[in-house]
Amino acid sequence: MYRKKFLPYNKPLIGEEEIKEVIDTLKSNWLTMGPKTIQFEKDLAEYLGAKHVITVNSCTAGLHLSLLALGIGEGDEVITSPYTFAATGNVICHVGAKPIFVDVQEDTFNIDPKKIEQAITEKTKAIIIVHFAGQSVDLDEIIKIADKHGLKIIEDAAHAIGSEYKERKIGSMRNLTCYSFYATKNLTTGEGGAIATNDDALADRLKVLRLHGISKDAWKRYNQGEDWYYEILEPGWKYNMTDIQASLGIHQLRKLESFIKKRQEIAKAYDEKLSKIKKITLPLKKSDRNHVYHLYPLLLENYDRNLFIKEMEKRNIGTSVHFIPLHLHPFYQELGYKKGDFPIAENLYSREVSLPLYPGMTDEDVNDVINAINDFLNPQRNIKLRLANKDDCIFLYEWRNDFASKKASRFTKKISYEEHIDWFSKSLKNPEIKIYVALENDKRIGQIRFDKQVKEAEVSITIDPKERGKGYGSMIVKEGSKKYFQDEPNIKVLRAEIRPENSSSIRVFEKSGYKEILEKETPYGTFLVFNLLKSDNENGEFK
Repeated sequence: MYRKKFLPYNKPLIGEEEIKEVIDTLKSNWLTMGPKTIQFEKDLAEYLGAKHVITVNSCTAGLHLSLLALGIGEGDEVITSPYTFAATGNVICHVGAKPIFVDVQEDTFNIDPKKIEQAITEKTKAIIIVHFAGQSVDLDEIIKIADKHGLKIIEDAAHAIGSEYKERKIGSMRNLTCYSFYATKNLTTGEGGAIATNDDALADRLKVLRLHGISKDAWKRYNQGEDWYYEILEPGWKYNMTDIQASLGIHQLRKLESFIKKRQEIAKAYDEKLSKIKKITLPLKKSDRNHVYHLYPLLLENYDRNLFIKEMEKRNIGTSVHFIPLHLHPFYQELGYKKGDFPIAENLYSREVSLPLYPGMTDEDVNDVINAINDFLNPQRNIKLRLANKDDCIFLYEWRNDFASKKASRFTKKISYEEHIDWFSKSLKNPEIKIYVALENDKRIGQIRFDKQVKEAEVSITIDPKERGKGYGSMIVKEGSKKYFQDEPNIKVLRAEIRPENSSSIRVFEKSGYKEILEKETPYGTFLVFNLLKSDNENGEFK
C-alpha cells in the first residue's frame, strides 16, 4: 500500500521560537543587519570554536569574498572538485581566476588528495575543498600539501555545519570556512551564509567587503550614540545578512545538535534496512569524522536512475540528484573541459540519487522510504498459487491481450473473447494442462501455464500489466515450477520458449534457474529454448 500524501525530498523544520523571534524583529523597526545578526554571529562563533564569524547572504557570497580577501584574482588558478554545486566553480571565475578540477574519491565523493598535488602549477594559489554530503574531506593530507606548496585553503562547508574531523569542528581550524543556510540546509535562515576564521585581519577585511567596502555598517552609523560618518575603503559588495534572517538562525543554531542527531538516526535506519539490497551501494561513513548527513546519497548498481525516481514518485516519495559535475556543463566546457576528464565523478553522478533526510521526518516517513525501495528493488512477496477456475477467465483474457503480452507470445494478433473462452475452457478440461493463478493478498497478479508433453512440460507466463516491474515474474516462475514438479512427479524437464528480443522474460526465467539450451526456428519466428531440470531442485530450491 503506497503512502497517500507526498513526502517531499526536503523541507525546513521551523518552530514557534523562530516565528516569535522574526515577529519580534519586525516589531523592533530594525530589519537589516543589526543586533540580531551580531548575536547570531557571536553564537555561531562560540558553537564552531572559531574566533570570528562574518555572516553573509549566501555561501556563494562567502566563497567569493574569501577569494577576494586572500588576494586571488586574474591569472591565478584555484584547485577544486568538479563534484559540487555551481557556486564553488563560479566564484573562482568571478575573481578572474581559473578553476582547476581534480577527480574525487569513489567512496566519499570528496576531492582526492592524491590528485591535488598532480594539478599544482606555478599559477596555483588556493584549494577550495568541498565537504560533500556533510562528511569532511581528508583534511590533514590536504593541509600538508597546501603547506608544502604555500597554498591557501578555503573550505566549502555548505553541507557540513556541525561536522567534525578527528574531533575538531569544521570551521574551528585555520582555514576560511564558508557555510550555507539555504532552505534545505541543516540550519536555515531561508537564504544566508557565513564565513568562519581565526585571522583578525581577514575578518576585518571580510566585514568591509560584505557591505560595499564602507568602514561602518548601518547599525554602527544610525544607532543611538554612534557617529554617522563613514568611508569607502574599496569597492565591496552588498552581501550582508539581515536581522530577519538572523532571527531564524539564532534558534536554528540552538536546535542544530538535535537536528544532526535526528539526521544520523535516519541515516542509521537507512543503513540497517537497505544494506541487503544488491542493487544499491550505501554511503560510506569514515570512523574518524562526524558525518552530519546533509545528504544520503545512494549509488545504484545496474538499475536505471530515472526508473528509480519514477518508482519512488509512484509511491509518493520525492528524491533528488547531487550533482551534475561542473565540467559537464556548457560554460565549463568552453574553458576546455570535456566529458571523460574526471571518470570517477562522472560514474558517481550517473548512479547517484539522494533520499529524503531531514529532522521533520517521522518514523513512519522513514519506514515509507525504506519500504518503497524494498518494494521494487528487493520485493519480499508472499504469493500463493492455486489452480485456475472459471472465475479467472476474464482476467486472463485482459492480460493475454495486453500489448506487452502479445509481443512476448507466439500469437501476435488480438484474441477475441470467444476465442479466449474456447481456449480457456479446453485448457481447464484438459488433464495435460495445468494453469496456476498467482495471488498476493487474494489479488490476482499473474498466471503460469504448464502443457505436459510426455516427461516434459512447456511453460508460459502472463503478468497483470499493472503489476509488471515489481519482481513478480521470477517469483511466479520459481514457485510455479516448484509446485508443478511436486504435483507431477513424472515430469523431469520444464521448457520455456522465448523470443530473443523479449529480454525481460529471459531475465525472469534465468533468475528462476532456467538455462538457455538452443535457438529454435518455428512457424512463428525464432525462439530461444530454456530448460529447468528436476534434478536441479534440491530441498525445494533451484540451483
